[in-house]
Amino acid sequence: MSQLPLRAQLASALGRTAATLSRATGRGDGSVIGGRVGLMLEPDLLRKLATDRKLALVSATNGKTTTTRLIASALMELGEVATNAFGANMPAGHVSALSGAKHAPFAVLEVDEKYLPEVLDTTNAGIVTLMNLSRDQMDRAAEIWLLAQKWRRALAGKPAHVIANCDDPLVTWGASTAARVTWVSGGQRWREDSWCCPECGGPLDRGGSREMGQQGSVHWACRECTFHRPEPDWVLDGEDVIDPHGRRWRLDLQLPGEANRSNAAIALATVDAFGLDPARALPRLRTVTSVAGRYTTVERDGRALRLLLAKNPAGWLEAFEVSDPRLPIILSVNAQGPDGRDTSWLWDVDYRILRGRPVYVTGERRLDLALRLDVAGIPFQLCDSFDQAVAALPLGRIDVIANYTAFQQIRTEFGRAV
Repeated sequence: MSQLPLRAQLASALGRTAATLSRATGRGDGSVIGGRVGLMLEPDLLRKLATDRKLALVSATNGKTTTTRLIASALMELGEVATNAFGANMPAGHVSALSGAKHAPFAVLEVDEKYLPEVLDTTNAGIVTLMNLSRDQMDRAAEIWLLAQKWRRALAGKPAHVIANCDDPLVTWGASTAARVTWVSGGQRWREDSWCCPECGGPLDRGGSREMGQQGSVHWACRECTFHRPEPDWVLDGEDVIDPHGRRWRLDLQLPGEANRSNAAIALATVDAFGLDPARALPRLRTVTSVAGRYTTVERDGRALRLLLAKNPAGWLEAFEVSDPRLPIILSVNAQGPDGRDTSWLWDVDYRILRGRPVYVTGERRLDLALRLDVAGIPFQLCDSFDQAVAALPLGRIDVIANYTAFQQIRTEFGRAV
């Protein structure tokens, strides 16, 4: 990248110092405070740091941290990559990430869905990756149709190359104003937020793709207007990804579950836009075993605890898919600012899948979750703390599913395991 102006250099250096001090004093990983200090001194710092880099922005309700990690890992095949690896996905976090790798020619930034228009306008990113939209943080997040509409407006007239999951109707609508779109059939397990056409409000018909004469796992079309699923360029097909040339690539990921195979398919399409072939990208994707604590197994007193993050109904569906039904499970729910204060979304999760498993419930809003489980007919044990839940379980393997701040509290207990 080109030489920064003196003021921007000073702001970037002081931000890095603030981040280092934050880490040294145990206050956090510094990925937010460093950016805030830099932006206080130079409000246009993000634009200046993004100049002359080949930059991708990654946004979605679920999976953006993991997909960002996969893309960044693959791009290391081409050179140094700046990235916000721990999920600080607003402008302060982006400034910290770019300041921390100021000479990196490539950058991959996870972006909060609401901030995508602002960050795209500021950075002029050449690549935008869009994966899914569903209900989240219901007390303060915008209605997801409004988010998709903001994406449409932000992408209209921009030269950015968009990589988008065409199996999600809201993502397709949000991406469809872009000048260039590569469509990926990554699947859509959670459909409860996309039964109506975002274009006209009519009902969406869904059917098996074989019946519709298309590859991929999902076909959808509006019954009342012409809005329909585009023909995909990349297709996730079980354990394989099929590229635009018809070549089939076996993923063989260490990350578990269908959602991560979808993340990997979208990552491959994104790095292809950087000019990196799947043959070179896949070995690096296969080295990723955990992402900011997700899927990490930690040890305590003879117990092996696998940590799974679930922030919203779609995320719980994914977590249930990768959890082991033979194991006891600890569920932990908070309702702090980053989680959203409204826990009514718990009633959108089908907890009946937990029948037959020993279930232990903890977290600041454990009573909310306990009531939901009781209505679902799921026996459980209520625990005052995570430690109490662990101590109540026999030695061996245990699954842990927690929402955002509960997950971070557990991570901190184990030295912020990554």
